[in-house]
Amino acid sequence: MLWHPCTQMKDHERTIPLVPIARAGGPWLYDYEGRRYFDAISSWWVNLFGHAHPAVNARVAAQLETLPHVLLAGVGHAPAIELAERLLARAGPDYARCFYADDGSTGIEVALKMAFHVHRNRGATDRVRFAALRGAYHGETLGALGVGDVELYRGVYAPLLLEPVLLDPPTGEESTEGADLGVRVAQRLEEARAVFARSGKELAALIVEPLVQCAGGMRMYPPSFLDGLAALCREYGVLLIADECAVGMGRTGPFFAHRHSSARPDIIVLSKGLTGGYLPLAAILMTEAVYETFYDDDPWARAFLHSHSYTGNPLACAAALATLELMDDPHLEAHKGRLEQVMDEAAAALRQHPHVAHVRRTGLIFAANLVCKKRTAQPYPAEERRGLRVFRYGLAHEAWLRPLGNVVYVIPPYVTREEELRNLMAVLGEGIDVATRD
Repeated sequence: MLWHPCTQMKDHERTIPLVPIARAGGPWLYDYEGRRYFDAISSWWVNLFGHAHPAVNARVAAQLETLPHVLLAGVGHAPAIELAERLLARAGPDYARCFYADDGSTGIEVALKMAFHVHRNRGATDRVRFAALRGAYHGETLGALGVGDVELYRGVYAPLLLEPVLLDPPTGEESTEGADLGVRVAQRLEEARAVFARSGKELAALIVEPLVQCAGGMRMYPPSFLDGLAALCREYGVLLIADECAVGMGRTGPFFAHRHSSARPDIIVLSKGLTGGYLPLAAILMTEAVYETFYDDDPWARAFLHSHSYTGNPLACAAALATLELMDDPHLEAHKGRLEQVMDEAAAALRQHPHVAHVRRTGLIFAANLVCKKRTAQPYPAEERRGLRVFRYGLAHEAWLRPLGNVVYVIPPYVTREEELRNLMAVLGEGIDVATRD
């Protein structure tokens, strides 16, 4: 009866076990047979502080008793107002307004429409295209797919999608470290400058995931590349959109991933971990310069035309407020640093593995590629499904690992204990050993 997302359902009949989850607590999932699985990917990167956290439970339960939902058009309520204030305070004085949407993909839709509409309101009606990074993923609604570059999706839905102007980042199978990194960054920025010189006048915005292209293969690039892109946007009058859905909320270290650089995007999109994995919500933050282009005496002349029934849902905002309070724990950053050290210990061992390449980490995002030839970093043929072998090994050893093809990765909840993560990384290494045996 149930059709699972982004899934070939026939796989569940013959290849991939279907695991019904009965309950969850902390970083652990429990099935109906009582078996447990460490949630190594934070349930698609949303669960920051573990499942069923008492503080978030209490905040949502209290909100449930007073105001579960009300429309946000012409109506105010405390959770939405307080959350906007707290997010803008974290963003700093460059940001003045907060707009809500339902989830990451719809948050990206808002940002794209908003960027286009800003230029329209300013009279620049030729700015109708968007630039993105090659390999980008920004969600699965049509607009979000339209600025993505994942062949799995574009190969099917291309006739329905926008055609983005693509820029090459210094990622792919290359190392994100080493003496030649600066050279590659400079080369990619020169290539980007040439693209802006050709197409800059028709671009409304450049959209990027700061530092890590997550669903595109956990590909990582240095802050200097983002600095250069931001400078090009300013030079050519192109808005910069930071898709912080997966990389924000402290996943890469600071609350906003773009803060590794000096870039100050015109529009920021937060989602996924914003509510701690409880309820769907996206927050779109923008500068006053963006907001003021829509401010007018005529109610419809320049108004931003976007709404959802559940915009700013009070329960979701309450969960987000509880999550922000947990982010304020003075011991959190030190704890995350210790978890990063555990990842680095595992990375040192995996770099020696004959079938692992491009081991990398940014904050608490760890990834590596399964390869059949280490010297050339040649990936295994997709039909061999080596990543699936890692997944199956994990299930048999209390770990919920869900590789992206040949890319294995770990994005654990912040409540993970050091020993739990050490055990998880050991299971990952064992799973790789099993998966790469011929």
